[in-house]
Amino acid sequence: MPHCTALIVAAGAGDRFGGPVPKQYLDLGGMPILRRSVLAFLGHPHIDFIQIVINPAHRDRYDKAVGDLDLPEPIEGGVTRQDSVRLGLEALAQKQKPQFVMIHDAARPLIDAATITAVRKALEGQRGAIAAKPLVDTLKRAEGEIIATTIDRRNLWQAHTPQAFHFNDILAAHRAAQGAELTDDAAVAEKAGIAVALVPSNPDNMKITNPDDLDRAARLLGHNFGDVRTGFGYDVHRLVPGDKIYLCGVAIPHDRKLEGHSDADVGLHAAVDAILGALGAGDIGVHFPPSDPQWKGKDSAHFVRHAVRMVHERGGIISHVDVTLICESPRIGPHRDAMLKRMAELLEVTSDRVSIKATTTERLGFLGREEGIAAQAVATVRLAG
Repeated sequence: MPHCTALIVAAGAGDRFGGPVPKQYLDLGGMPILRRSVLAFLGHPHIDFIQIVINPAHRDRYDKAVGDLDLPEPIEGGVTRQDSVRLGLEALAQKQKPQFVMIHDAARPLIDAATITAVRKALEGQRGAIAAKPLVDTLKRAEGEIIATTIDRRNLWQAHTPQAFHFNDILAAHRAAQGAELTDDAAVAEKAGIAVALVPSNPDNMKITNPDDLDRAARLLGHNFGDVRTGFGYDVHRLVPGDKIYLCGVAIPHDRKLEGHSDADVGLHAAVDAILGALGAGDIGVHFPPSDPQWKGKDSAHFVRHAVRMVHERGGIISHVDVTLICESPRIGPHRDAMLKRMAELLEVTSDRVSIKATTTERLGFLGREEGIAAQAVATVRLAG
């Protein structure tokens, strides 16, 4: 039985944020907001299980955001946040009945490990505990546009998530509070007579509600990733008779192919070496030796995902990858957009964080004689410093 489960609520439509994409699936620092929130709990020493609640209409976006992570099938949420949490708790009651549950809004992607730990430890002596921030600004109550009174801010806190409880307590409280339209789980607990402790939260643990919040979160994230690394990669493969060439994840029809142990995609191989170089983690041959038969004919997308996973495991982000292809043929221009889209997908970044260029050697050397194709890549990686 899991000791503490994180229930991450991601079923909202993001109406206040606006736009066609629900905010939890928007990009923040090179990855979707939902993924960043999940990664904060995944592997945390005090979290034994993660369950996500989503809107089933967003399933394709969910799969793209976190489908590669080791997560259980998501739970279908309800009309309101309160409904979604209750449905998540009911599903957990059927699956596992953990001792503790920590409920977190996916729209708070800057949650840190220390706050998670502090909230969890508070449950050792309390029935409930939430991350919260003491109010420091002077508060005014208005009548129209005129100040009516000043509110004493002493003992006032701003509620954050995660909000954690003994599982049976909060499940019973949510069942009893159906239809009450309460704004957070602490209010549900209070209505049930459960004492809830306040745990100081990281001030950066903000909720993304509108586009200005997203801009602020991006700035905060940038400040947190001060260790900027640059890596360089180079790869070359011989051209031999064939019917297509793989370049930057795209198959291009051709009268030849690139010879190699895998699919010989020089663009992706150079990008992988650049990312590994930025991490100080050797090169592609160290991680995928050509002497190992399991990599024969392997799609190079597998190597890229491995390098990206290593960056994320270090708590980092890929800021930018720039690839230069060196060849006389095929012509890269007609395929550039498809390459950019595919590389951005593999690197888990937006397309503006990928650059693909092409050049020739003016018919000089083995590349000019079309004996092979080469690629160079530069990767910029940001780690928490």
